[in-house]
Amino acid sequence: MVRIVPFGCLPLILLVGLAIFFPIFLADAMAAAFAKLGLSPGLSLAVVIAMFVGGLFNIPLKRVPRVMSVDTAPLGLYGAGRIFPQWFHQSSSTVIAVNVGGCLIPCAIVAYELARIAAHGSTALALTAAAVAINVGICYRLARPVPNVGIVLPALAPALAAAACGFMFMREFAPPIAFTAGVLGPLLGADLLNLRRMMHSGAGTASIGGAGTFDGIVLSGLVATLLA
Repeated sequence: MVRIVPFGCLPLILLVGLAIFFPIFLADAMAAAFAKLGLSPGLSLAVVIAMFVGGLFNIPLKRVPRVMSVDTAPLGLYGAGRIFPQWFHQSSSTVIAVNVGGCLIPCAIVAYELARIAAHGSTALALTAAAVAINVGICYRLARPVPNVGIVLPALAPALAAAACGFMFMREFAPPIAFTAGVLGPLLGADLLNLRRMMHSGAGTASIGGAGTFDGIVLSGLVATLLA
């Protein structure tokens, strides 16, 4: 006979502790990443909060009609349904939007970092552009449409690629290059280049920087910065 020894309240305590301390750890890691990007501690904390809160909001840009075709056979009663099929069109729409926390705020930081990179000359900008292009290609290959969700992207692959590019291309200025590639890679490669696929995924809102790519954009930039 096998006796099952109960664990008591230990799993509940561990779960509560994880729920309390993990957000604190994540916020501290994000603040450390922003500090490597030249932001002050107060501004870093404000940006972290703004990203998490802004991730809940999408700004609609355009409503695009979406037509779903269903194959019907109106002549099926006469035995000619397979010869003369007819398409029945059911119209719907998809709202194209941008996510505040996953697109607008990271892009604002990228613009600031590009200004810092430009101060180091055209070579630094060219190397940054090369890092972005590499990460865009990687993200485009890894992005997958998920029905009723949108485009989903593995979060760590773009981050590792961006960090590697930062190390190889310009080690002394790796964090800004890694962050720029880590943000623009998923944003361009996963979202914008797959916008048509996103609209056909069945989701009511095609959010650039939201849904499945929010983690890819935000975490890629921050993890790449920490690793660089």
